[in-house]
Amino acid sequence: MERRRKKTRQAILAAFQELLAHKRYENIIVQEIIEAADVGRSTFYTHFETKDLLLRAMCEDMFAHVLEDVTDEGSHDFSRDRDNPAVIVSHMLYHMQDQQKNIRGLLTCESRDLFLQYFRDKLRETLTARGHALLREHALPDGFLINHITGSFVLMVEWWMQNGCRESPEEMAEMYAALITPIFNINKGIADKMKSVRLA
Repeated sequence: MERRRKKTRQAILAAFQELLAHKRYENIIVQEIIEAADVGRSTFYTHFETKDLLLRAMCEDMFAHVLEDVTDEGSHDFSRDRDNPAVIVSHMLYHMQDQQKNIRGLLTCESRDLFLQYFRDKLRETLTARGHALLREHALPDGFLINHITGSFVLMVEWWMQNGCRESPEEMAEMYAALITPIFNINKGIADKMKSVRLA
């Protein structure tokens, strides 16, 4: 039963994703999704109460893949130096580049704010849970620092997508590093100053 339920859910998500490739989010109606997925209306609403919740589920599936641990995977070999922030960012951007058609579609319609909100929330959740080494020694409040990092990353991705992903993931990772590295340098200076005050 669980396998059938999972298969039905995937069919609905796949149908929705296919429709998004050809139509704007606001122009897609539930009936079209039902027909494309070949499921009944009651079955659809058993899985998703609204179209917005369907969008959220699709985004969560996408982000789960984008934000997964860096591994050796096909053409994108990130198994080396997996603790390097630039490598992690490149890994995420390669996955987003693979999904650029769907993402660009979501960024150009009324779903934009919802998509960016889901993306920012998932990034914040992931960064908070993993507690990367960059965040372990700092003087600024965790929430402030994480909000800055995730907010700037989301805006960078939006800019990249809207410009057709002309830059490579590696180039974007370097640009992002150039943007946030000064924050950590200043942060380290504050931490060192506070430490010297405590020792005085």
